[in-house]
Amino acid sequence: MWSWDITKLRGPVKWTYFYLYVVLDIFSRYVTGWMVAPRESGELARRLLEETVRKHDIPAGQLNIHSDRGRPMISKQVAFLLADLGVTKTHSRPYGSDDNPYSESQFRTLKYRPDFPDRFGCINDARAFGQEFFRWYNEEHRHSGIALLTPAMVHSGQTEAVLAQRQAVLAAAYQSHPERFVRRPPVPLPVPSAVWINKPATSKDEPERQLNSHAGCLKIVDTRRSVCQPRRSVWR
Repeated sequence: MWSWDITKLRGPVKWTYFYLYVVLDIFSRYVTGWMVAPRESGELARRLLEETVRKHDIPAGQLNIHSDRGRPMISKQVAFLLADLGVTKTHSRPYGSDDNPYSESQFRTLKYRPDFPDRFGCINDARAFGQEFFRWYNEEHRHSGIALLTPAMVHSGQTEAVLAQRQAVLAAAYQSHPERFVRRPPVPLPVPSAVWINKPATSKDEPERQLNSHAGCLKIVDTRRSVCQPRRSVWR
């Protein structure tokens, strides 16, 4: 399951902007594709999505892409492309400002970086900043939503090996100084087994099949194994 969105970057003078397109794997938080362009358009979005899907060699029928309802997102160019690639698309509910949380969170990380400039001198400056930022974000950033692992670790399937290594270090620390751990031996933070967009409010004992069939919800167990797809009829 991927999410994508566009954010504005201030240009050299007032009322000038560049547009940053970002495609994100919501399970691993890995940025699979990005682009800085001089404008928002469905055609530019189509090019980025096509290149990103083909670069990652995603088979037809295996990918969902979620976005809000901006003009490029609902454009015919994007809709026809995703249909041709066998990709299922979903959109935020009308007037729902919090229905694309993974992309919004990623933009917040970008704009709260200490080195993020107030303005970019030209579009090449913005692209150069993006190259360094997304390398750091994917390969070095310890993400709190994925047990302080990097997105690259989760996306490439290194999670179990890294957590086992952490457990070995914590066990050695406990053996050396058990008095420092008052309640119990330390264990690594767990990685979430599932992520949601619009998780339905249900009782704990309700069957899992009812969660999966809830209109308008997406449950992603693992981007490389299984996807519970929403019904297309309504978003309420």
